[in-house]
This record gives sequence, C-alpha cells and structure tokens, in this order.
Amino acid sequence: MGQQLLELGNHLEGHAHGDLVHGVLEHLLAISHHSQERGDWEFLNSTMADIAHGLKVFNAHRHGLKVGVVGSARVPPQSAVYQQAMALSQQLVALGFEVITGAGGGVMEAANRGAGVEKGFGLTIQLPFEFLSNPYIDADTRLVAFRYFSNRKHFLLQESQALVALPGGMGTLDELFEALTLLQTGKAAPMPVVLLAPPGDDYWQGWQNHLMKVLEARGMVSAADGQIYTVADSVEAALEVICGFYRVVHSCRFLEKDRLQLLLHKIPTDDQLQTMNQMFAHLVRQGAIERCSSRSQQGLYPGLELQVDCRHMGHLYRLIHYINSLP
Repeated sequence: MGQQLLELGNHLEGHAHGDLVHGVLEHLLAISHHSQERGDWEFLNSTMADIAHGLKVFNAHRHGLKVGVVGSARVPPQSAVYQQAMALSQQLVALGFEVITGAGGGVMEAANRGAGVEKGFGLTIQLPFEFLSNPYIDADTRLVAFRYFSNRKHFLLQESQALVALPGGMGTLDELFEALTLLQTGKAAPMPVVLLAPPGDDYWQGWQNHLMKVLEARGMVSAADGQIYTVADSVEAALEVICGFYRVVHSCRFLEKDRLQLLLHKIPTDDQLQTMNQMFAHLVRQGAIERCSSRSQQGLYPGLELQVDCRHMGHLYRLIHYINSLP
C-alpha cells in the first residue's frame, strides 16, 4: 500500500494547484488518524467518486451558459406543466443555453426532451427503488450518477447560471431551498431563480402566501430576500428574467473574503459608478464599488468588485438589476 501511495503522489507532482492538492491529502491523513471505521471511509470514497465523475462530465462544457430545471417526476406528458417544461428548454436552447435536470421523468424528462440529446445534461441519483434516467440524455457523455443528494445538488448549482423550478414535491422544494439558502447567505454567486407554472396554476403563489409571507411576518426572512427569485406564469416571462440578468452582466463570482466580482459586457461611466456607490453604499461592507478587469474562459472582461455585506444579498440583486438597466 505504501508503494501505491507513493505512485499516486508522483502522479500529482507538478499539478497547477499543488498547494490545494497537498491540503486535500493532509485532510485525508487527518481523517485516518480520527477514524478507522469502514463506514466513514466508504462515505469518503463514494463522495469523491461522485465528484470525480461530475468533474469529468462538466469540465469539457464550462464555456457555455446552462440553466438548471427542477420539478416533479410525476407529471404526465399531457399535463400543462410537462408541456411548459418542454417548451422552456426548446427556447433556452434556441437562445444558446444548455439544460441540466435530475435525469428522471416528468418535468425532468420534458426539459431534456425539449433540449435534445446534444444540449441536455442529467444528474441522476441512485435510489433503492429506482435508478433510471429518461431517454433524452446521452448516457455516455452527459449523464452523472450520484450516490448522495448533497453532491447532486452541488453540481446542479455549481454548473448552472440560472435555475427554473416548476411545480414539484419534496425533492423539488429541497433543491429550491438549497439554492435560495446558498444565494441568501452568499455561499453561491448570484444567478436568476425563476419559479415557473402554467397560467392559472397557483402553485407558487400558494407557496409564497403560505410560507414566505409567514416567514417574513415573523421576521425570519427580510422583504429584500424576495428579490432573489421571480414568479412567472409563461415561458416568455421566464426567459425575460434569465436573459435580462445577463444583459450587461457576463458572470458573477466570489473571490476570497466575500469580495464579489461582476464581469460585464460594458463598463459603467464615472457618473454611473458614482450613482451606484451612493445608492448601494449599505451593500458594501468596506471600501467602495470599484472597477476591475478579469479573464474568463471567453476572454478579458471589464467589471466591478465590491466587498459585499452578505446580510443584504437581496439588495445585491437590486444592484445587478440596476447595472442591467443601464442604457
């Protein structure tokens, strides 16, 4: 075993991020000192296998924009929700997006069906009672089979630049709340979240009235948190939210110590930057909103940086809306 470990170390020699690789190995060594239980190591092995498979599939596709679509696995093809999910994906692909789903039936099948085999991804989960993906995914190159829900949700949000939730059960709401929690706390970079249902379907209105409004009335969420998501009743309205978010903003990413970088297609003028600093001073934990430039996979982009106060993430969406509304 010692020789095998040395060989693995040799393979990692010269890695571009050797300091982080070293940190991972040190953590594994620390765990080996704390636990000799086989179950702990089976969990670690399975988790890392999930991550390895996810990275293998997505690393070749990180240059494009993707939209995660979640919803019930139980809606039939003739339902309005199924038809809306399929139409949504068809139009997303026409606009240059790809689609990520949980690879199951219902809404997931509809979204993959609308996207087509070459433009859709599937993140399936191994369950005791089912382990099947819908037929509209390339199982060899665009399907990831996860052992753990946590890893599946991580890749859904990490690889998506927008999330659309259609009516669904506990799994759908779990995925939605995971996204809202990470966005609200600054643990994920801002992205548009759309709650979509067909016209006349009050699923999301009921969700808002009976849950979010109650939480707001009790002071458990702020009114500004409602800026993180948008309720829509048509595919066109959902697309307007997603495309509008990326009208001027190219991408969002957190750097170290809560420093947020917004890469833009155009740089604001001096007067516009001054107005932003006046309007959104409460959003900046220290310093000011400043110009920057940074390289993405598509090239060098101008942008803005700020030390964001993560207690006010709802207001960050207002800043992004303001930037995207600039003439």
